Amino acid sequence: MIEVRIHGRGGQGNVVAAYLLATTAINEGWHAQAFPAFGAERRGAPVVAFVRINDAPIRRRCQVVSPDFLIIQDEALMNIPGITDGLKADGGILLNSAKHSDRYAGAINGRLVALPATQLAQQYLGRPVPNTALLSAFLKLTDLLPQPALIKSLEERFKGPVLEKNIALIEAAAATIPDNSWKMTVNA
Repeated sequence: MIEVRIHGRGGQGNVVAAYLLATTAINEGWHAQAFPAFGAERRGAPVVAFVRINDAPIRRRCQVVSPDFLIIQDEALMNIPGITDGLKADGGILLNSAKHSDRYAGAINGRLVALPATQLAQQYLGRPVPNTALLSAFLKLTDLLPQPALIKSLEERFKGPVLEKNIALIEAAAATIPDNSWKMTVNA
């Protein structure tokens, strides 16, 4: 089973990201679940969402405490103690940051990739919502699911110009990421 924990703040599309990732997996024939955990429901409040993907039915119904991967949608959350707790030794972190990955790599043995997802979202969507850019980068890093499957999930959720802008965004995000550098972790 592959477990992903997504950290962000209200308004960044954390919950939508989790649902899109699970939907993409389901559309590709996997079993998946996605669910959020958050306190005060307000823009800017910390939000955590969880995704599990497996080739067999998933019976586990608890939060993800030992994720294979972390997707962190707000770079400031890296300063919160415990944000990377439970991350498996061979796991990876995808961080929304305009800073170079090397700035953070020492803390997690080089398994962190930074992507300026907010800037890309602002450029392509006209809004600072980094979720689809980060999902595209995650799929490119892991080779877990194909990019066209993410597009299919977006087509189920969005229409018209919003869909077109999101497709352009995920293509741009994928173009900035090296091919399946985390693939060995997924297949381990």
